[in-house]
Amino acid sequence: MTALKNDIFLKTLLKQSVDRTPVWMMRQAGRYLPEYRKIRAEAGSFLDLCTNPELACEVTLQPLERFDFDAAILFSDILTIPDAMGLGLYFSEGEGPKFKKTVRTKADIEALPVFDPLDKLAYVMDAVSLIRKNLQGRVPLIGFSGSPWTLATYMVEGGSSKSFQKVKALMYNEPLLMHQMLDKLAQSVAAYLNAQIAAGAQAVMIFDTWGGMLATEEYLEFSLAYARQVRELLTTNVDGQTIPTLFFTKGGGLWLNEMSKVGFDALGLDWQTDIGFARAQVGDKVALQGNMDPVALYAQPEKITEKVKLILEKYGKGSGHVFNLGHGILPDMNPEHVKAMVDAVHKYSPQYHL
Repeated sequence: MTALKNDIFLKTLLKQSVDRTPVWMMRQAGRYLPEYRKIRAEAGSFLDLCTNPELACEVTLQPLERFDFDAAILFSDILTIPDAMGLGLYFSEGEGPKFKKTVRTKADIEALPVFDPLDKLAYVMDAVSLIRKNLQGRVPLIGFSGSPWTLATYMVEGGSSKSFQKVKALMYNEPLLMHQMLDKLAQSVAAYLNAQIAAGAQAVMIFDTWGGMLATEEYLEFSLAYARQVRELLTTNVDGQTIPTLFFTKGGGLWLNEMSKVGFDALGLDWQTDIGFARAQVGDKVALQGNMDPVALYAQPEKITEKVKLILEKYGKGSGHVFNLGHGILPDMNPEHVKAMVDAVHKYSPQYHL
């Protein structure tokens, strides 16, 4: 494949020397862009867009035409795995993802298939290959998956939840069943990410969106332990090139020290975690990614610039910081405010890399 022209993101994840802080944005291909909304309308539905490699490629590349991002991220959804397991993913307008089937009993868990991602999720690998081809080495491509715990929450609850009472009840009342389910999911996530790497992903990220809903003991046992299992199963050396790995637990700032020991190259931070505190917690063990409050992008550009400068200052000198939001961008955001953030990172970060 074409040689990579901009590898600052990959170097930073591996804590190698760079001349500025790289920047990309979670959900950077999405509803805040009018060109995305146009393609989404043409596709017919969000799922139709995800499962069409050509359209998924097009929307993955759209933000790179507007903003000077240092990475592209595959356009897909974290719930592809349970959908491939036969649970029937669908989206209700204004309600988020839902499943036609839930997983709540021993029989349900035992019936979950161990599937071949090259079969059931071939459309994802086709999209990865197509995006890599069309990027032409411009920036690296990030592949991703939901974490075993986060996938389990949707599968047991049947969709989104505020209290997570069904999945937590299963965890507390039937811990062995919960472990059985999470083990199956960890193997599936690892196989899925390895298939993305084989198709051309140059870094992979695991989104543990709902790990922060757990108490410490349960987080370590039911979320982080299975993230570790996934990491141990990943193939992260391809033709002599290291494939960096990222792990992001939203609401996980309390557990950074434990997370830093699991084997990932970088940890994502939400906006509630002070990045200076986080760096002190992890030392030189991992890189950090984050962590501007997505809502701060509603501020005027000069305020956005000041916020960027503060985050850069708090992280301090040296490599190992990928600038990002603390969660995904909101759908009604003004794209010009995104440009203000990206431009500020490019302008003010070089002084921290002298």
